[in-house]
Amino acid sequence: MKAIALDDELPGLQVIETFCKQTGWLQLDKTFTQPSLALKHLEQFPVDILFLDIQMPSVSGLEFSKQIKQNTQVIFTTAFSEFAVEGFTLKATDYLLKPFTYDRFEQAIARAKEQYELRNQSNNPADNYLFVRADYKLIKIPTDQILFIEGLDDYIRIHMKDQRPVIARMTMKTVMDKLAPVDFIRVHRSYIVPFKRVSNVRNKIISLESTEIPIGASYEEEFFKRFQA
Repeated sequence: MKAIALDDELPGLQVIETFCKQTGWLQLDKTFTQPSLALKHLEQFPVDILFLDIQMPSVSGLEFSKQIKQNTQVIFTTAFSEFAVEGFTLKATDYLLKPFTYDRFEQAIARAKEQYELRNQSNNPADNYLFVRADYKLIKIPTDQILFIEGLDDYIRIHMKDQRPVIARMTMKTVMDKLAPVDFIRVHRSYIVPFKRVSNVRNKIISLESTEIPIGASYEEEFFKRFQA
């Protein structure tokens, strides 16, 4: 994914540039201190994410965002919390209150990445399968057959409908990266579940047909935000 940043103050741009380099997957193409140059660049070279300061002398970031014609996700950055409500009414992806940490920055771009992937879902049949190495061979698993995935240290156990579980040497992060984020979500350090299998949630326990899965504290907010959407 590609991004640019617009801020009338260089320190703000330097923070974003540093944080983008830490992600490994987000490319910051350019930074701007002048809105006119940023808008001209966007018209010629569309990007996926725009980091946009709100308080600028020539034009506010809120007004600037209304001029963007491309399908660009906006993450507002500002030191003034009173702009948050208006920022979200403009359908901003997120709102970073300065000074923000890398963890908070990472949350914002993860949300942008999720929305990007939802918007650009592939109809490629290959995306409907998960390939894992187990029992000295490469196994092709239809993702619609997965009931849930269980983490066991450096191994995972893939539970499937009407089949024996497949055990593979793989981390939970690695397998999560291979799954479509619109279909699967990690709900616990030891569990990944497909949304379509969730029948109900009660007292932070997910019912998946005949199985119950706990929701970990650090995954609770993201799960309920997506489950109730």
